[in-house]
Amino acid sequence: MAKIGIVYFSGYGHTAKQAQAVHEGAAGVDGAEATLIEIGKDGNLPEGAWDVLAAQDAIIYGTPTYMGGPAWQFKKFADDSSKVWFTQGWKDKVAAGFTNSASVNGDKGSTVAYLITFALQHSQVWLGTGVMPSNKKEHGPDDVNWTAGFGAALAVSPSDASPEEAPRKGDLETARLLGARVAGYAVRTR
Repeated sequence: MAKIGIVYFSGYGHTAKQAQAVHEGAAGVDGAEATLIEIGKDGNLPEGAWDVLAAQDAIIYGTPTYMGGPAWQFKKFADDSSKVWFTQGWKDKVAAGFTNSASVNGDKGSTVAYLITFALQHSQVWLGTGVMPSNKKEHGPDDVNWTAGFGAALAVSPSDASPEEAPRKGDLETARLLGARVAGYAVRTR
């Protein structure tokens, strides 16, 4: 079985919902097993999570975009991974990412660039969404990849929306497709 780890932080529950969609997509691929690992409010991983990540064939990173970058809790996790980096423990593992913010843009591109750089510093192999954008007049939040994310799955959760209301259907399907793409690649290259 190819093992897919989804490590993420969620401040208000919206990014957790996106992570669950990524998990659903990855777990739905024959020959793949997916594990969700939530970064705590203090920026720490749960007990044993570093060992779980070491055993994965692919790691998908998720964080909300706050003030044009990843949440500090995700950044703490990334900084704490320097021991893994030093030994190149995640070298050649597949990597991908997702992010969410209240605005359509919200400078999510800065967060995606951070996630890509982080994965490449770990010598991982980055996969984008592989999904064409829904970019015609009739498209909106219920359509797949309506935010045109190629480097990562992007989601919009309006600031007054609860996690039950957002991310919306199209963003969740885009996240699910990302999880399935990463798992499928990991299965084929295992």
